[in-house]
Amino acid sequence: MKHKTLKPFPEDFLWGASSSAYQVEGASLEDGKGPSCQDVKEVPAGTSDLKVCADQYHRYKEDIALMAEMGFKAYRFSIAWSRILPNGTGEINQKGIDYYNNLIDECLKYGIEPIVTMFHFDMPAALDERGSWGNPDSVKWFVDFAAILFENYGDRVKYWLTINEQNVLTLSGPVIGTLHIPEGCTNVLKEIYQQNHHMLVAQAKAMCLCHEMLPNAKIGPAPNISLIYPASCKPEDVIAAQNFNAIRNWLYLDMAVYGIYNAIVWSYLEENDATPEFAPGDEEAMKNAHPDFIGFNYYNTGTVAASDIEALDETAATLGDQQSGREIPGVFKQVDNPNLPKTDFGWEIDPVGFRATTREMYSRYHLPLLVTENGLGAYDTLTEDGKVHDSYRIHYYQDHIRQIQESITDGTEFLGYNPWSAIDLISTHEGMVKRYGFIYVDRDEFDLKTLDRFRKDSFFWYKKVIASNGEDLSE
Repeated sequence: MKHKTLKPFPEDFLWGASSSAYQVEGASLEDGKGPSCQDVKEVPAGTSDLKVCADQYHRYKEDIALMAEMGFKAYRFSIAWSRILPNGTGEINQKGIDYYNNLIDECLKYGIEPIVTMFHFDMPAALDERGSWGNPDSVKWFVDFAAILFENYGDRVKYWLTINEQNVLTLSGPVIGTLHIPEGCTNVLKEIYQQNHHMLVAQAKAMCLCHEMLPNAKIGPAPNISLIYPASCKPEDVIAAQNFNAIRNWLYLDMAVYGIYNAIVWSYLEENDATPEFAPGDEEAMKNAHPDFIGFNYYNTGTVAASDIEALDETAATLGDQQSGREIPGVFKQVDNPNLPKTDFGWEIDPVGFRATTREMYSRYHLPLLVTENGLGAYDTLTEDGKVHDSYRIHYYQDHIRQIQESITDGTEFLGYNPWSAIDLISTHEGMVKRYGFIYVDRDEFDLKTLDRFRKDSFFWYKKVIASNGEDLSE
């Protein structure tokens, strides 16, 4: 559908950007913080550890002031579980409580709405030793953690996100260092989806608790949603696309919104003797949870073709990062889309697919959408006079924001746009060299340099976008 006139962005649209604790804060073991899985994992060769990152823990006032200068209406960040509970359960670390109190208050000082992600890839290492999400007790661990957050910050935080990219945790766990398979496990797929089930139940109970403790707050999931195209109009490719859409996308949103397992995914799990076991009360808990909105991360779409049933071994289902190709024999095979360009890091760029993805989500779930990540990882260069000329990032955002407006005109309801990321940070498995921010951080992979902040060209461009409420996208 080609619109003659586009509807404006809502007046209260939450323009901002995102980050996560373990990628931006640093201070990995300071002030009583316990280690998380990210602190003890073996980082990919040639990439930085997470001890310092962008050092936002010590520089948050400077960073929030820069966000205010851009005109941010919102800042999405996560709370490090092990900074609040060093052992994951038990004794609370007051210095951790204080840090996030200060961060939230600093946001509010400038009229920036804090959007808090409760869990972003950083399970406390002490809980990993107790089985991580594979332990049925993980549901209670998370709900107890949620209660602490609601009690301490609920008077000021109106928007909550449960688990960042749960589908990526499930499908790409080894890449981001979050998947723990017990020694001697004979059915890895079943174990993975049992862990996923515990996360789904934990999320559901946390949403119910939020509505109970904070009746004026809003809470939603935050999966990574990438609409999947068939490689051709062959019926077999269409079925493959339906399969991967169900496994990658709809499983997580069907459960969050309706409290039911997606039928296609359940059939796939039955086929592989991998259906999760339900504890008493699980089904009721999942059906009682009702998100107020859908937070979602979008970077690109995917394309798949039919797969032969004997194609490759079962481990392929968990190989690759968020956007990499994978194959499940007899289910789908991910392929390149020849119609799409790629970033320097090999991720396809599909702004129109952004619109298609949001239309599909809104049609299926009828809940407002909050973009919690979208962005371009690139090799940025700081000039001698302290500039970063990132016109490529501006072009990326221009194209994607235009598609949000197209989707709004289609009838989709949006709460806001919080791309990745506010400031340069350590990318999940590609280190500091892959930069996403509007704000440049003066450090290299291993040389911390000054850690000073510099405004990129995209900083000034986004400031103008926000000031015009999305009307002025020109360079």
